[in-house]
Amino acid sequence: MTKHSDLNSAAIAAHCATGAAHVAIEVVDETGSTNADLLARCATLAGPTLRIAGQQTAGRGRAGRPWVSQPDASLMFSLAWRFKGPLHQLVGLPLAVGVALAESMTALGVPVQLKWPNDMLKDGHKLAGILVETQQAPEGNGVWAVIGCGINLLMPDALERQIGRSVSAVPWLAQMERNTLVATLLSRLAGVLTEFDDTGFAPFAERWNALHAWQGQHVKILDDGQLLQQGVAAGVDHLGRLLLRSDGVLQEIMSGDVSLRLTGE
Repeated sequence: MTKHSDLNSAAIAAHCATGAAHVAIEVVDETGSTNADLLARCATLAGPTLRIAGQQTAGRGRAGRPWVSQPDASLMFSLAWRFKGPLHQLVGLPLAVGVALAESMTALGVPVQLKWPNDMLKDGHKLAGILVETQQAPEGNGVWAVIGCGINLLMPDALERQIGRSVSAVPWLAQMERNTLVATLLSRLAGVLTEFDDTGFAPFAERWNALHAWQGQHVKILDDGQLLQQGVAAGVDHLGRLLLRSDGVLQEIMSGDVSLRLTGE
């Protein structure tokens, strides 16, 4: 099995599809956070850049929460991508990234589902998380998005105890040659991001809904632990807003720092 120390930028590039050929690829053994690394350099990046680390000592999830990981058990990378339009056109980007990752996993023989707004589930438990952070490009030249992805390949008991909840893993993919796996994910991501830059989220809504883990189930929306709304999850709309049916009324929920839970959890 290829360990993180065997990750190699040239080997990743060699396996990438043509649509990802313009992405610069950086491999480091260890860093604090690949997202933070790229955000600090957005003003000077020449083009799309993938940064992948064997270990992140300060990995972040949504709302500044830590992303707990272990070398060789997780695949952790960030992709900086400059979009042409203004910031408001990036609504739905985390969901489009979810579609890209989920479709890649499915193509690799791993059936997964998506949980709004930015988690990928396998067998009902979290397999991967997505963190998108943005920064205005210099001279008003669009917006940089730094897209961080963390995927659990293996889940040792000690790591699961440290995380403190049931999570999922894909040990079969952990056996896959790691550079090839990264190239597969990057190739699909590059295609999706190129399309998203032209069209926004609307063309991805149907693809996301086909992967929706909690379609038709009773859910509740929490904000910092406080119940905001509850109802039946009815997928997402053309902007990536969660559609929640409550008392016969369909409401649109914008993603802020809210948490989605199944009723009863």
